Amino acid sequence: MAAYSFHISFYAVALRGDDVEAALQQLAPITARYGASHWAVYRSADDMYKFLLTADFADKGDFQKFWYGDEAQDFRVAMQGSYQNPILYVAHTIAVEGSAVTANA
Repeated sequence: MAAYSFHISFYAVALRGDDVEAALQQLAPITARYGASHWAVYRSADDMYKFLLTADFADKGDFQKFWYGDEAQDFRVAMQGSYQNPILYVAHTIAVEGSAVTANA
């Protein structure tokens, strides 16, 4: 079970929302290489330029290895100018989590 959920907000500049989404779709799965148990990219339904990358890790150090690793740094360099700065991550401790399970019909 993950102990921490890291949230990173991105706000794309005008007409670059689709580019930011595509880049985040490539970046997010890489978190699993660093030990993430879950990751997701959310795009706001009300503001199509607003994104949220979440990744759940058991250890803060594993997240930092990802965030300061080559892939995440390459992402930030390649996408420079496509989103507003600064990009800051926020660590959350997970108080409770769950999911709905449905039976196969």
